[in-house]
Amino acid sequence: MAELLIRAKRMLTDLGWVENSIVTAINGVITAIKACDEEAISNNQFDVDLLVPAFIDTHVHGGAGVDVMDGHHDALNTLSTYLASQGVGAFLATTVTAPFEDIEAALKQVSNSYFQGVDGAELLGSYLEGPYFTPENKGAHSESLFRELDVSELCHWIDISNNTLKVVALAPEKKGAITAIQYLKSRGVNVMLGHSAADYEMTSSALEAGADGLVHCFNGMKGVHHREPGAVGAGLSHDSAVLELIADGHHVHPAVMKVCCRCAPNRLVLISDAMRAAGMPDGPYLLGEVPVTMKNGIVRTENGGLAGSTLSLSQAVRTLVNEVGESLENAINMATITPAKLLGVSDRLGSIALGKSASFVSLTESLDVSATWVNGKQVWPN
Repeated sequence: MAELLIRAKRMLTDLGWVENSIVTAINGVITAIKACDEEAISNNQFDVDLLVPAFIDTHVHGGAGVDVMDGHHDALNTLSTYLASQGVGAFLATTVTAPFEDIEAALKQVSNSYFQGVDGAELLGSYLEGPYFTPENKGAHSESLFRELDVSELCHWIDISNNTLKVVALAPEKKGAITAIQYLKSRGVNVMLGHSAADYEMTSSALEAGADGLVHCFNGMKGVHHREPGAVGAGLSHDSAVLELIADGHHVHPAVMKVCCRCAPNRLVLISDAMRAAGMPDGPYLLGEVPVTMKNGIVRTENGGLAGSTLSLSQAVRTLVNEVGESLENAINMATITPAKLLGVSDRLGSIALGKSASFVSLTESLDVSATWVNGKQVWPN
């Protein structure tokens, strides 16, 4: 029987912050949360300063020099351990627009690695970003490889993934989008809308048809105008649409992030959208088949457009707190319980509560990651 005990000065539980507390887990499951005794408190006998749920990155392409599209287990395992060093306890391996056979290979490998297991952050499945987009807001996706929506093809992706495909991103103006959304939802797959020229009405229709939210809100879509709310306006004004947010200060201005926090405080999901250059030195890289260059940590295509990011969720949390003025609890929720609810795994991930998985990250007072546990095992540093 494997037992874990962590004493924290402050701990964020499902009921809020608690001071001077101990969490105990047996075989990876939280069994007790209780106050430290007076002697431990008086002698400052704590293991960590801040203990919070491990982050969940629902949209990440790569890092540490590897990419999901590399299509082999070593790449996914390397990504898993890199993400753990950034406080991530679970993630979705995200594809990019690519030739059919490359997407197929990537989805198959994610499935294989899902069942095989990885050494760091838990692999929850895959996120298909592309090829069902339109040219106007294509970002770093290759327009020549865009495909039309076809239910039989979507069925193929789900089947070859052994049902580990969890999210499909698409442009709602594509022919057959509503039918595709309804089919994907019937198969238990979430749908996110993005890399699109859709207006407010079209985006709203897709959300009403069952789409779950917006891919990296504001990026790759029509923004808000006072007479044309655009895709962003549809997402912000919707009652339940989840909005992915790349909180690096480059993709979205901090003032706009503050607007998002006020309009959709319980619907924001912090994502990294990180690609293989994350954690690596400046220089040339590939995002799928597209050549990109990282300079001062910012990745751009040859025409100057942003191409993914080198962000980590721990950095995103710091940005929300230090530059946007959001509370630490709210910022952490955007990286933990909200994505857990989106993916349907909040029964075991996303918060510190009895009966849930012992997946934690310890933070210093300056919000740097000092350790990460996944299902009761310390995976970083190991």
